[in-house]
Amino acid sequence: MEVVIVPDATAGGELIAEAIASLVRRKPDALLGVATGSTPLPIYEALAGKVRAGAVDASRARICQLDEYVGLPAGHPESYRSVVLREVVEPLGLDESSFIGPDGSAEDVQAACEAYDRALSEAGGVDLQLLGIGTDGHIGFNEPCSSLASRTRIKTLTRQTRADNARFFDSPDEVPHHVITQGIGTILEARHLVLLATGEGKAEAVAQSVEGPVAALVPASALQLHRHATVVVDEAAASKLKLADYFRATYAAKPAWQGL
Repeated sequence: MEVVIVPDATAGGELIAEAIASLVRRKPDALLGVATGSTPLPIYEALAGKVRAGAVDASRARICQLDEYVGLPAGHPESYRSVVLREVVEPLGLDESSFIGPDGSAEDVQAACEAYDRALSEAGGVDLQLLGIGTDGHIGFNEPCSSLASRTRIKTLTRQTRADNARFFDSPDEVPHHVITQGIGTILEARHLVLLATGEGKAEAVAQSVEGPVAALVPASALQLHRHATVVVDEAAASKLKLADYFRATYAAKPAWQGL
């Protein structure tokens, strides 16, 4: 696992956007896994800026989802499909045909989960998966004590998660109780995992995930098992890392040609 400490969210977004751009230059049809929420927005803004400036041609890139609400009608503005299309696909100049996601409105949700795992495999696998982290160490909607071998499946949202997401809906009662999420085992199949964490509120979860034991209680700790995992954190999110100085020194001495 590589840990990179950056000054702020903007710097983290630029660094990761350049890593994605480098991947797309090498592999124009790369399959990029994206996350929702406010944390990855600097990445998407920086990447879209590179596309507009002609620094990278993303026209053949493909985008896939990390998770999706269950039960929202097709086209609902707060479905994660709609969010990803709005915040990632359209700004990159792509169309909906480049997008792969689970069907959260399917009558048979389990079949939809299995179909999505198959779709990712048939697409050649995810080349780079972006991740955020919850204050309890969750990734995707894999809450604490999720199996480290789990596949894409339905999960029940906690009361706290529904309360946190209520700001996106007209009423707290409109927040779905269930989601489809890539399982930890599914996530670990991506060729490169990149987690971005910003803010002091994420510091404890980052420290436990990076420096603590691999444990289902801290789902993001599973990144320690991955062959190519990168954790990018701002100074606030890095504040509880015991090896912060080592991580800074290691990254400063890293050959530029290696990238992330």
